[in-house]
Amino acid sequence: MKISIGCDHAGYPYKQAIIDLLKSKNIEVKDFGTYSLDSVDYADFVHPTAEMVEKGEARFGILLCGSGNGVSMTANKHQDIRAALCWTEELATLARQHNDANILSIPVRFVSEALALNMVNAFLEAEFEGGRHQRRVAKIPLSC
Repeated sequence: MKISIGCDHAGYPYKQAIIDLLKSKNIEVKDFGTYSLDSVDYADFVHPTAEMVEKGEARFGILLCGSGNGVSMTANKHQDIRAALCWTEELATLARQHNDANILSIPVRFVSEALALNMVNAFLEAEFEGGRHQRRVAKIPLSC
């Protein structure tokens, strides 16, 4: 499995711990940055992270920023992305089970690093339930 990851300066403090967790599970990681606490624009890191998932080059993506909102909003502009902003393990599980989320967005300023790691585990361990949820997920994209 391959996972793409991206963050802004606010998300940077948790990124390496998440990468280390993923690598400990033998998951390949593509890190799109940022690589420091210097102020950056989150969209510059979200788009390549989301594009990799959208193209099927990564199974999932993980995005981090202060509130999680900016990265989620940006990722969800991509047609085949379902980025879920989560702040509990249960939400991370339900995002996969009910919404077939393919990107986990983490609000670093509102969760501990330990909780962020637990959410990553919950997200990865959960499976999409399909059934009635598949019908609903199929209605998410806009038809042009």
